[in-house]
Amino acid sequence: MTDSARSNLRGATFALCAFALFAAHDVVVKFLGGEYAVFQIIFFSVLLSFPLVLLMLMRDATKGTLIPVHPWWTAFRTLAIIVTGSSAFYAFSAIPLAQVYAILFAAPLLITILSIPVLGEKVGIHRWAAIAVGLAGVLVVIRPGATDLELGHLAAVAAAICGAFASVIVRKIGRDERSAVLLLYPMMANFVAMGFLLPFIYRPMPIEHLGALGLISILAFSAGLLLIAAYKTGDAAVVAPMQYSQILWAAGYGAFFFGESSDRMTWIGAAIIIASGIYIVLRESLSGISRTTPVLRTRTRPDTGTAPRVGSADQSQEQTKQTIAKPNSNR
Repeated sequence: MTDSARSNLRGATFALCAFALFAAHDVVVKFLGGEYAVFQIIFFSVLLSFPLVLLMLMRDATKGTLIPVHPWWTAFRTLAIIVTGSSAFYAFSAIPLAQVYAILFAAPLLITILSIPVLGEKVGIHRWAAIAVGLAGVLVVIRPGATDLELGHLAAVAAAICGAFASVIVRKIGRDERSAVLLLYPMMANFVAMGFLLPFIYRPMPIEHLGALGLISILAFSAGLLLIAAYKTGDAAVVAPMQYSQILWAAGYGAFFFGESSDRMTWIGAAIIIASGIYIVLRESLSGISRTTPVLRTRTRPDTGTAPRVGSADQSQEQTKQTIAKPNSNR
């Protein structure tokens, strides 16, 4: 086995472990979502994440203030992350985990679409075809008219859209903004917004449930560290598709902890979405196909603003070192 193959194998292994932890994170969210309002879960998740934030800030040697260089884009991203977190947490608590993942897997398709107005990316016929096929896969999962469309399904769609928007904004402003700004603003906004709502929905929590909230932050933080190791070790085109392993964890966790079962149409729709997403990743990994590669460089799941996203910080710092020189193509 060549050194490159060994590195890619290690990178893929790190990524698989990272997404296993992310899936475990979502299991805890679903468990707590059956007992408490989403806003309460988010508030305490952010509160218990602040010690990890301090660790992140200690690693940030970038000089500057916490005043954003791009205040409007930072504000749009912060709002999008708040909606993403609230919607995703609600979706996890309301519908089967596998269905939530299948819908969230549409994010690469949405990132590709949003990269046109936000990043000035040119999308050719191949990626447009992949987008159309992938969105058809989302309709297969949701099946409007054939099954009861629950609020959880709409929440998952909202999380995918807003998460994609936030990811594209990071691609746009990440070279200019400190990682501390990208980390702190969404978390502080979540803390304030959820704190305002907390008196209206608060339910006392026993110590074991507070411990579960702390576990949410630890799992997200640890998964982020593993994801950084994955991308530092292996090629992005190899590591990125590993995110789709989450649906296998979702099916297993959902069946074991919550007695969930996924029907054939959910698996068919998920397969269509995954195939479309992988195709887009492969197109972006080919030299000269895309100048900005928005999907390939979106290395974490949609940001929920509830825990420090190590991967997002690493992306922004890495992007400051890169000079993008590849020409656009309409292929």
